[in-house]
Amino acid sequence: MSRTPHLELPDLFGRRALVTGASDGVGVGIARRLAAAGAEVLMPVRNRAKGEAAAARIRSAHPGARVSVHDLDLSSLRSVAALGEQLRAEGEPLHLLVGNAGVMRPPERQTTLDGFELQFGTNHLGHVALVAHLLPLLIAGRARVTSQISVAARAGQVNWRDLNWESSYDGMRAYSQSKIAYGLFGLELDRRSKAAGWGITSNLSHPGVAPTNLLSARPEMGRDRDTPQIAVIRRLSRAGVLVGTVDSAQLPALYAAAHPGARGGALYGPEGLGNLGGAPTEHRLFRPLRDAEEAERVWRVSQELAGFSFAEAAAV
Repeated sequence: MSRTPHLELPDLFGRRALVTGASDGVGVGIARRLAAAGAEVLMPVRNRAKGEAAAARIRSAHPGARVSVHDLDLSSLRSVAALGEQLRAEGEPLHLLVGNAGVMRPPERQTTLDGFELQFGTNHLGHVALVAHLLPLLIAGRARVTSQISVAARAGQVNWRDLNWESSYDGMRAYSQSKIAYGLFGLELDRRSKAAGWGITSNLSHPGVAPTNLLSARPEMGRDRDTPQIAVIRRLSRAGVLVGTVDSAQLPALYAAAHPGARGGALYGPEGLGNLGGAPTEHRLFRPLRDAEEAERVWRVSQELAGFSFAEAAAV
C-alpha cells in the first residue's frame, strides 16, 4: 500500500508554473505533478545536465508534458537577473511559482558570489530577487506564489546584528534564519499584493522531514559524506515511522500552490505527529513568522541588500 496520501490537483491546462530546485528530490516531484495536471512547467536549475535528465523523466512518465529547462544559480544575483530578463522578454504571464530550492548546513561558512552567507543568500535573497524580477509576469498571471520554508523556522530569529554570520558561524541557526526570513517575505508579499492590488496570492509550505539530499554528501558544499542525521531519516522513512517520504514531502507545496482550497498568508505542512510527515494541512504560523513589523523589515532590508525595488518592478 502506498504511504503517499492522495492529493487531487485541479486541471492546470493553460497555466504556466515555475519551480526552483526541480532537478531532483521534492522539486522534481512538484514539477512532475504540476505537469501531469496540465501546467506548462519551467524548471530553472543550476546543473543543466541534471535538469535535462529530470525533464526527460517527466516527459517519459507523462507523454505530452510541457516542461522546459532554464539556467539559474540562486547564489548569484546576476544569474537571477538574467533569468528574469529572459522571461520578461518572452512576455508570457506566470500563474504559479514554487520557490523550493535550497541548501542546508554547509560544514563551514561559505558565501554566495555576491558575498552573502550561502544559506541566507541562496534560500532567501535569491528567491526574493527572483520574485522581484518576475513581478510583472506574476501580476499579469494573478499568480500564486508559494515559498517553501522548513520546520527549522519554528525556532530562532533573524540575526540582524550579523546577517551574514561573520563573527560566530552556526550552520543550523543560519539555516533557520534563512527560512524564517523567506517565510516572513512570503507573508509580506501577500500583504503588499492586497494593498497594491497586484492580484498575487502568496503563501508558505514546508515539507516536514523526508530523506531528500539536503543533508546528503554535497562535495560542492564541502560535505564529502552523508550526515548521520540523513542516515537516521532514511531508516525511519523506510520503516514508516514519524517522518515522511520524498513523495509525501511534495504534497504541502503542491496543495499551497495549486489546490483551490489554499489561501494567501497561510502555512501548509504535513499533518502527522510533529508535522514531520503525512497529508498536507494548514498550520498555525510558526512563532518567528507572526511579527508583521519583522516581515516589513525583511522586505525592506532584502531590497537594500540585493539592490532592487519591488515598487519599480511593479511599475514596469
